[in-house]
Amino acid sequence: MSTIILAHLAAFLLGVSKAGLKGMGIIVVALLVIVYGAKASTGILLPLLLVGDVMAVVYYNRHAKWNYLIKFLPAMMIGVVIGWYFGKDLPDEIFKKCMSIIILISVAIMFYRDYYDKNEFPNNWFFAGATGVAAGFATMIGNLAGAFANLFFLATRLPKNELIGTAAWLFFIINLFKVPFHVFSWKTITIETLTLNLSLIPTIIVGFIVGLKLVALFSELNYRRFLLVVTAIGAVIIFLK
Repeated sequence: MSTIILAHLAAFLLGVSKAGLKGMGIIVVALLVIVYGAKASTGILLPLLLVGDVMAVVYYNRHAKWNYLIKFLPAMMIGVVIGWYFGKDLPDEIFKKCMSIIILISVAIMFYRDYYDKNEFPNNWFFAGATGVAAGFATMIGNLAGAFANLFFLATRLPKNELIGTAAWLFFIINLFKVPFHVFSWKTITIETLTLNLSLIPTIIVGFIVGLKLVALFSELNYRRFLLVVTAIGAVIIFLK
């Protein structure tokens, strides 16, 4: 499959993910790593994530719960700085292995969460801080915060739309926070990568529209079982490639 087809597939799935089908983002990461390499793909993906974030914020804005956001966001920013510091000088091969390990940990967390008593997850400042730092580190290393952030949002017991709306604002803010690190330190966002991003925006929009339709129709149980298997395969492919 050609590079451009894989890139558009990743953009489409990103749009679907931002519409509310959480978890698809790991597959997007895996596709872009295969096409562009580990560290370079993080800078290519970040502006695309911001496009999806803007659409999600506009659509779900009225559902956001800022008190939960304020509890989680500072710790996530600290995690981003830690991820930037440890990731800035990593060779691409080691960077790729780190991404694979984070993906596999994310899959394990999602699998465990699906079969765990959801009422037992704590909802306190220490839990928010620990998961926030982990999510920030994961999002800086490979835009892979989803599973860690989901642990926190699970503890809030928010209804679906409120969870999506709060998460939309969280990732919009944190992805903006990451931009200077990619531009000025890692130099993974350039004029060339932004040109590629522009060509993929229409595909993200199409994916977002399709995702909105699927949110109400998809069988959650079968979707998550399929997603866990595909995501784990993606992580192994990245690790071995």
